[in-house]
Amino acid sequence: MSQPVQGYVDPNFPNPMGENDTSIIIYGYTPSLAVGVLGVVLFAISSILHCYQIARYRTWYFTPIIVGTIMEIVGYICRILASQRDPYNLIYFVIQYFFIVVAPVMFSAAIYTILSMLIKAVGRPYSPIPPRIILILFITSDVIATVIQVAGAANVGVAYSHQKDPTTANNILLAGLAFQVFSFFVFIFLLGTFLYRARKLATSMLPFTYALIAATLLVYLRTCFRLAETAEGLLHNLSTHEVYFGCLEFAPIVIAVFIFNIWHPGKWVPRYS
Repeated sequence: MSQPVQGYVDPNFPNPMGENDTSIIIYGYTPSLAVGVLGVVLFAISSILHCYQIARYRTWYFTPIIVGTIMEIVGYICRILASQRDPYNLIYFVIQYFFIVVAPVMFSAAIYTILSMLIKAVGRPYSPIPPRIILILFITSDVIATVIQVAGAANVGVAYSHQKDPTTANNILLAGLAFQVFSFFVFIFLLGTFLYRARKLATSMLPFTYALIAATLLVYLRTCFRLAETAEGLLHNLSTHEVYFGCLEFAPIVIAVFIFNIWHPGKWVPRYS
């Protein structure tokens, strides 16, 4: 005797039962068209502005933020397709999850480069570790964390599509997120240490410093949300209510990228040669 399907099924959206369709909607809800459209439009605007600003100020080191905004656009396009065509489609879910989860890693990398440039501009003695080591250490940490998360997320999707226990896959995803949260916390500590030590020398960059701190904390808030969501498990409260996604994933990242449009590092961080 087959077990009853556990999970969300939209009564207003019959399951097409296609080759790539799961028996339930893995999101825990039918994705909102409004959130998808807002995501595509806002990240597209920010991406275009960043392209212009990076070319104008020649801040090529800040290119990862463009890569991140483009990835966000792809992710939200898939959420639009899921909301309008087929919310049961596993391919849409995996693609949107991959791009929306990985994109903030690009924003983190952009933040790492800012700290590296600040250290070079203000002075190496004010930083606990050299700027080059900061880039190598934290970018490597993010790559490792991302690979673990993507592997876990893919296996979660496969498990749900075959109505198997996703606990092991979810634990893999959880490990990747926990490592990322820890790694980014260490970076925040190093950032705070540098800014405190160099506070008397960086008074002219004070508005940008506040903007950098705000954007960094917003990205960290989003990462902590993903950790809490995964720790609770898919098909539980945090993952089955899109309001949490909108307020703790979508909004913090949108605000963070626009903060850097307004306070672009090219305007504030002295060039180092």
